Amino acid sequence: MMFRWLKQYMPRSLYGRAALILVLPIVVLQLAISVGFIQRHFEGVTRQMTRSVLVELRYLADEVGEAGTPAAALARAQEIGTPLQLAVALPVADAPLADTRRAYDLSGRIVIGTLRDGLPMLRAVRLPDDRAVELWLDTPQGVMAVGFDRRRVSASNPHQLLVLMLVLSALMTLIAYQFLRNQLRPITRLAAAAADYGKGRITPYHAGGATEVRAAGAAFLDMRHRIERQTQARTMMLSGVSHDLRTPLTRLRLGLSLLDEAEAAPLIRDVDDMQRLLDAFLDFARGDAEDALAPVDPEALVRQVVADAQRAGQAASLGEVTGALDGPVPLREMAVRRALDNLIGNALRYGRRAEVGLTIGPRTVCIWVEDDGPGIPPEQREEAMRPFTRLDPARNQDKGPGVGLGLAIVADIARGHGGLLRLGESARLGGLRADLVLAR
Repeated sequence: MMFRWLKQYMPRSLYGRAALILVLPIVVLQLAISVGFIQRHFEGVTRQMTRSVLVELRYLADEVGEAGTPAAALARAQEIGTPLQLAVALPVADAPLADTRRAYDLSGRIVIGTLRDGLPMLRAVRLPDDRAVELWLDTPQGVMAVGFDRRRVSASNPHQLLVLMLVLSALMTLIAYQFLRNQLRPITRLAAAAADYGKGRITPYHAGGATEVRAAGAAFLDMRHRIERQTQARTMMLSGVSHDLRTPLTRLRLGLSLLDEAEAAPLIRDVDDMQRLLDAFLDFARGDAEDALAPVDPEALVRQVVADAQRAGQAASLGEVTGALDGPVPLREMAVRRALDNLIGNALRYGRRAEVGLTIGPRTVCIWVEDDGPGIPPEQREEAMRPFTRLDPARNQDKGPGVGLGLAIVADIARGHGGLLRLGESARLGGLRADLVLAR
């Protein structure tokens, strides 16, 4: 609960999360080693080296303090300082009053602290760079300036260990990421194949990777093959059912045409209702099984459907078209046409006019149909998309009974394209708005 705010900063992709899992422990380990070990180690080395120089500085200060005159003190200081590689000047008049060092010189802080602890007569220390140490001591013969090489009190090039550790860590991270990428690639391929199948597209896929990933891929392939076999069996069965049922209905209609027209009219209407119900059942059961994906221009398709509806005498009009495509969209054209015909027919069944529009997004294509009918209450919209569902008969407006499959067919076609059917309220016409959302 307390770390929930971190989710918005976490990577979304599998590669990003795997890289974070891989890099974060290495970075934390490097920081812990750098702060907890390397820094303390170099501080200890610097302190020990500075204490070694302290012995020489105390000896030099004691010998200069015992000299009787400034000239003798300078001679004794030079005599001692030369073999110890200490540059000595005595006396000096421009000694600083405070210690100076660079802000980022961490080892210099240890050098100054150690010198002050070991030299009570120390006046000031200056560390101008990584090459020299300058300090001033109070003696009975005046202020003495002493300079020596910085390498005598600090480890040379302490950053080399850090650079080497960073380079090796980056190299090992790169190698580990390549191995990890090979393990993640089968998962991403499986996810892409499953996403394509959810959009109605069958892409080549071969199970690979680790044992668990291979098992998941094999299960996906078995599921896809089983669904395809069931779809083929359903298509073959529907072909037989369509032929077996249409033939006796045709014979009944021919037989009724030989009877008296007044007596046969009610029976002919019953046969027509049976024919219409049969067509609706077959459309719902068939779905898009007999339609293959092909590149389609959605705008041209919408304009053609509206033009066909207008030629049939339906009060349908073309609404707003927003967005632009960079190419055709893979769709099952006949299935989408059937869905739009159902939506337009449903709109004109309960309203007087229908308006069809298109909204093109970066990942989806939304074809919407609005009418000026009574609409569907929000609590009944989910139920209206279920098969064989009929809502309030008052909505039919004396245009004949419905089968209860129109919206169910549209929803099934939308799911076959990786999309959905969304029902709402029309802001312009005041009736129902149906959004047929299709994945690109």
